[in-house]
Amino acid sequence: MNRLRLLWDSSVGKKVVMAVSGLIWVAYLVTHVLANLLVFQGPGKINAYSALLRGTGGALWAPRLVLIGALVLHVIAAAQLTGRGQEARPVAYAAGRRPHASTLAARTIRWGGALILLFLVYHVLHFTVGTAHPDFVEGNPYQNVITGFRDPVVVLVYLVAMAGVGLHLYHGVWSSGRSVGISPPSPRPLRRSLALVLALLVWIGFSIIPIAVYAGLVR
Repeated sequence: MNRLRLLWDSSVGKKVVMAVSGLIWVAYLVTHVLANLLVFQGPGKINAYSALLRGTGGALWAPRLVLIGALVLHVIAAAQLTGRGQEARPVAYAAGRRPHASTLAARTIRWGGALILLFLVYHVLHFTVGTAHPDFVEGNPYQNVITGFRDPVVVLVYLVAMAGVGLHLYHGVWSSGRSVGISPPSPRPLRRSLALVLALLVWIGFSIIPIAVYAGLVR
């Protein structure tokens, strides 16, 4: 227990916690986007998948609790690391900071994470609980998707959020590999092929659904 406490108290330990908790969410996002793409096969497939999940009863709460726990640890570790960084350099660089091996995803990782957190709350209220969905039908995800993405404002919200998810994934997957020792230091730190491919696939997979529904390609 003391070793875990020491690990958590260290900056390196917090980065490891962020990496592991982030990778848990990456695995969930991959399975989630694959499930969502069932909407292109008609109501039968995606509704049957939803019924299968609901049929597990209380067993579904086990992975949910893992995801919630990972999210809480991820947010706390990120906030504490940000606070330590600000304490270490309370005064900004005089000539401004010039990133050499940085990306847009890295420079926006904090506000992007806050955006995703807010969107996650909305997404749960929209498609899981239904309180933010004016035409929500319990147990009919296909109908909820079709009616939910008829509103251009909702489509825009999802597209902006998915852009944030893609950027967050791009930097997060790469940095997680470094934090847990999977990815060794590279002489070309901007070359992040695996992270780029994964981020693009998840971003496209999630974004194509509201676009297709709003364009009338899925009815």
